[in-house]
Amino acid sequence: MKILMVFTSHDILGSTGRKTGFWLEEGAAPYYVFRDAGIELTLASPKGGQPPVDPKSDLPENQTAAMARFKKDSAAQKVFATTQKLKDMRSENFDAVFYPGGHGPMWDLAEDEDSISLIESFYNSGKPVAAVCHAPGVLHKVEYKGEPIVKGKRVTGFTNTEEEEVQLTHVVPFLVEDELKRLGGLFEKVANWESFAITDGRLITGQNPASSTAGAQALVKLLSSIHSAAGSTAA
Repeated sequence: MKILMVFTSHDILGSTGRKTGFWLEEGAAPYYVFRDAGIELTLASPKGGQPPVDPKSDLPENQTAAMARFKKDSAAQKVFATTQKLKDMRSENFDAVFYPGGHGPMWDLAEDEDSISLIESFYNSGKPVAAVCHAPGVLHKVEYKGEPIVKGKRVTGFTNTEEEEVQLTHVVPFLVEDELKRLGGLFEKVANWESFAITDGRLITGQNPASSTAGAQALVKLLSSIHSAAGSTAA
């Protein structure tokens, strides 16, 4: 099986002058969930090359086992440093797409026409789409059969109260929770910073950085069931 991971190329946190990017745990943890499951991975970003890492995600208090593993893994670091260009990616070459979060995607991927059309291509061809934390925000212009892709779907993402805790409510272009609700998504959440992921059909969403492992595991489980069903049909 093959999964495409799509990272942000955006590194400026609104008008604050501070740096942002993808949240390291949300890249590293899913990467190892997929790799350990024997899945072939391709990483892409709008600009290609090294996607920016949110410096806050690498603070001492945010360290995780997956991040520690990543920092000792030169091969993985090279993969992350050499992402392919998003515009060159095609859904027919993969079984699913996964979007790690961090605040960066709110500015570039949420408005990126290549990303929007790619997600629509995956979904229209019956393939799963997964996004965690702020990355469900990249779905806000994605449509399926003329309606928002999240309409009528159980979804989650970075919550209003989590955004308040990090004091970026008035910095981000929009609030993930509010936007998913506005689009008709059936938004669910648990306590701030707790792991929570939802699978509704072929759409998987995770609430926050702690949900990145659960979101990735849910995608592996869904792909396995799809693969098994296809195998039994072929038989």
